[in-house]
Amino acid sequence: MAIFYNVIAFLGGLAMFLYGMRVMGDGLKSSSGGAMQNALSKLTDKPAMGFILGMLVACVIQSSTATIVITVGLVGAGILTFRQSVGIVLGANVGTAITAQIIRLMDVSSGMDSPFYFFKADNLAPLALVIGITLIMFIKTSNAKTAGSVACGFGILFMGLIYMSNIVSGFGESLSNLLTAFSDNYILGFLSGVLVTGIVQSSSAVVGIIQSIASSVGVTFSEVFAVIIGVNIGDCLTTYLVCRIGAKPVQRRTAVVHIVYNVFAAILVSLAVFILRKNGIISDEIWNMTLRSGGVANIHGIFRLAPAVILLPFSKVFENIACKIVKEEPIAEEDKHALATLDALDERLFSAPSIALDQVDRVVFEMSDLAEHNVDACIKQIFEFDPKRDQRIEEREDLIDTMTDSANKYLVSLSPHIGLEKDILKQNYVVKALICYERIGDLAVNIKNEVARMRDEGKTFSESALKELKIAFDAIYEILGITSEAYKEKDSELAARVEPLEEVIDDVVEDLNARHVYRMVNELCDPITGIRFQNILTNVEHISDKCSDIAIYILERDNREIFGKEHSFLHELHVSNNMLYQEEFQKNYDKYFSLLSEIPEDGIEDGIAG
Repeated sequence: MAIFYNVIAFLGGLAMFLYGMRVMGDGLKSSSGGAMQNALSKLTDKPAMGFILGMLVACVIQSSTATIVITVGLVGAGILTFRQSVGIVLGANVGTAITAQIIRLMDVSSGMDSPFYFFKADNLAPLALVIGITLIMFIKTSNAKTAGSVACGFGILFMGLIYMSNIVSGFGESLSNLLTAFSDNYILGFLSGVLVTGIVQSSSAVVGIIQSIASSVGVTFSEVFAVIIGVNIGDCLTTYLVCRIGAKPVQRRTAVVHIVYNVFAAILVSLAVFILRKNGIISDEIWNMTLRSGGVANIHGIFRLAPAVILLPFSKVFENIACKIVKEEPIAEEDKHALATLDALDERLFSAPSIALDQVDRVVFEMSDLAEHNVDACIKQIFEFDPKRDQRIEEREDLIDTMTDSANKYLVSLSPHIGLEKDILKQNYVVKALICYERIGDLAVNIKNEVARMRDEGKTFSESALKELKIAFDAIYEILGITSEAYKEKDSELAARVEPLEEVIDDVVEDLNARHVYRMVNELCDPITGIRFQNILTNVEHISDKCSDIAIYILERDNREIFGKEHSFLHELHVSNNMLYQEEFQKNYDKYFSLLSEIPEDGIEDGIAG
């Protein structure tokens, strides 16, 4: 039972160490996180700069995993390139070794008269806790609370280490024998380092455990060097698992670089130890020398720093290996064009607002094409279902949403630089069009979802219902084409043709709904299929409404009197004797209702009644 209680006590000390490290790291990140991200975003393409910055950041937050996770996030956000991230990853591996150097303070054994006595862990830990709790409880500022959290985390970390050391000293002979076994079986030592680090999910914590053992019973170089190499590998595997969840290929590559580098570093260190041992440079005296906490920290630091310095010039090699391991997902040609417009949203153009607005206009052009393609794809799913098409629809929708978010953020940042009235009107025009095309994309997906529900329910439309829908869809194709061309050409004459067609589409939808009601009343159609039919028509009508909105915004560019009075303008247009409007309306009405007249009004909407 004594062994059981000792194990529980040791785990309790480990828990204190981990919690203290978490509290201290969170406090440091909250105080410097914004500055840290700004520094990362301003990196050059030089790996050496990334290396130094990654090392400094890992020193500050005392976690290479946290540094690399943040870096992966910045790569995914487009703030950093994959190439810039490589240097940071290498630097983070070195920076995390600072934790072991802090822990070596446990080795301080000077007398009370020595100035170094102050730095003993037994003295620093309670002092840090007193300072921390004082700052948190009695000084009511956010900075004081942050500093208090750091101090408390520091104190808890050392209390955990002290507690582990006290427990370890109770069965030091057993642990010493265990580590001695690793001196003859380096593979076992290496694998134990990988496994324990993977479980604990912190290389600093595992090295801290080794340091606590070293402080209590002492260890030799031969007993721990393989374990420390394994710790470095275990650390990067944990980081990869954290970083790859829901990550893009470029983000996974950054995580893979961490693994590839550490594998190369482990091989390099192992070869160096083997060669130096064979040549007698690592003598028997060094090989069997008893190490304390500081010695373990030094070995850990050398094993991290030396490979990084040697391998840093070969960062391009790690980059290429990661690219070969994680293949880039194929990008559709239309997506490449769309993404290129996002790259053109450059804040350096803010000094010329009109040019900056032109770049947003290009984004809207691409969005209009994507939205049109998605409407077409969703309609095709009704007549000829293809599961791969569903996936492409979702990809386009995600891209439209990304473009909307990026363009909106760009416009918000651009706003303070806009002073001329013509640019203010242009910005208003672009924002409205942006929102409309984003909404058209959503409405297309709504149609796709209705089709998916029908398939899940095992329902289909009858031939008559499909003919009716096709007429409505033809009208939608026409209004989308006219609207997009009018927007791209800034053509008011084309834009004026949209509203008459939109009114005809409203009448077509109303007529089809009336036919639907007739079939429902006479029990000629399945109620569930009837609901899907009606929902699809509702989305068709809303798409035409958005086209109408875009056309009005185009007309506003040439007629400032419309601005802010769009609804009044439309109402007056509908009741006026405007010849262009009346001619266009009648032409479209005759075209689509002549097609409808060819379909019997008692047509059946599903296969139930034949």
